[in-house]
Amino acid sequence: MRIKAEASDSLMEELKSGVIPETVREVSKDEQVNLDLLVQRIISGRVVILRSRNHVHAKPIGVGEGLRTKVNANIGTSVDYQSLDEELEKLRVAVEAGADTVMDLSTGGDLDRIKRAIISNSPIPVGTVPIYQAAIEAKDKYGSIVEMTVGHIFEVIEKHAADGVDFITVHCGVTRRALDALMEQKRIADIVSRGGAFMAGWMLHNKAENPLYEEFDRLLKIAQNYEVALSLGDGMRPGCIADASDRAQFTELITLGELVRRARQAGVQTMVEGPGHLPFDQIKANVEMEKTICEGAPFYVLGPVVIDVAPGYDHITSAIGGTMAAFAGADFLCYVTPREHLGLPTVEDVREGVIVCRIAAHAADVAGGIPGAREWDSRMAEARKRLDWEGQIRLSLDPKKTRSAYEERRAGRDDACTMCGEFCAMKLVSELLGSDKLVRC
Repeated sequence: MRIKAEASDSLMEELKSGVIPETVREVSKDEQVNLDLLVQRIISGRVVILRSRNHVHAKPIGVGEGLRTKVNANIGTSVDYQSLDEELEKLRVAVEAGADTVMDLSTGGDLDRIKRAIISNSPIPVGTVPIYQAAIEAKDKYGSIVEMTVGHIFEVIEKHAADGVDFITVHCGVTRRALDALMEQKRIADIVSRGGAFMAGWMLHNKAENPLYEEFDRLLKIAQNYEVALSLGDGMRPGCIADASDRAQFTELITLGELVRRARQAGVQTMVEGPGHLPFDQIKANVEMEKTICEGAPFYVLGPVVIDVAPGYDHITSAIGGTMAAFAGADFLCYVTPREHLGLPTVEDVREGVIVCRIAAHAADVAGGIPGAREWDSRMAEARKRLDWEGQIRLSLDPKKTRSAYEERRAGRDDACTMCGEFCAMKLVSELLGSDKLVRC
């Protein structure tokens, strides 16, 4: 059910007045984090709760300081592949694989119908990039994306909010100042963000400032009315490691830091998006810089991809970067699939992308002392010690693949796996040096 926008307290404002909604209590319990501490982090803007007023059947997800690293899965049609059924299957698989959120990045077909179907079928928060729809509709109507009107851009944003989107990416930091920095410094890959390219093209054609920056208060009002979190997009993110950490990227980041403060003052929950492609040695500094400039705002990174020469394996290159980013303080990882840079992902690509990204996130959580992370691994170790195969399958990050791998090479035995068989170290120690037989040497 779509709720008409009307003045009401935002989540941040409710918490400041002493009212604690059930969504916050649910996140506190799920994350094993003290409720009072969580409330203070939300009020300060260091944690956001993703759930729109119009997507009430979605599980509320907390993103930010002291919480489990979250994983997003991108789905959505393209001009060449427009099957709603396939995208709904991707949604189902992403949820099954353990994604915390999905983003509908559709650019082909009936965009409103696709978005609404994904929202109504999603038990987890959904994000979108409204500028995609505004640009595509302008092209259909006027023949070019640069013919978008400011009024239409904001109409599309409000439509997404009214439809129940939980967070939206808005490229407010692609300003004239950032474009000047880009053109002065030069890059190999220029702008690789689709939304950033749409916005930059509009600005250059119309010789105007970014309306999402100029009319940021208008954007904040929409976010307030629907309790939609803003994800401040990184339109200047580097698209190859050679372009990483340049003036254009950091010019945009400084602007986003200013907008984070304005959003907090308005009671609007806000995240900041980040690169992209980064060499491994620059990841820690990039995360720390975002956390400083944006005053601890949750950081949402794509990857980051650490090398450019592994197409077909970029779910792995991004997982390497994702673990380092999350350990350094990033809060939210956007998955990369094996088909990144090559084509629209398949259903299986989505499943594999989610699992690999979850591995990266969990590795960082274990190292960072997130509540419950190490305990999960300890339970797995105990199951392995007992040669409890069902327990190992149940505790595994990907039970479906774990069971398949075990059953395929089981060879009819349950007392050990077929890697070591009768020479299994745990089996031998259990039989020969059990706890009741241990002696000191």
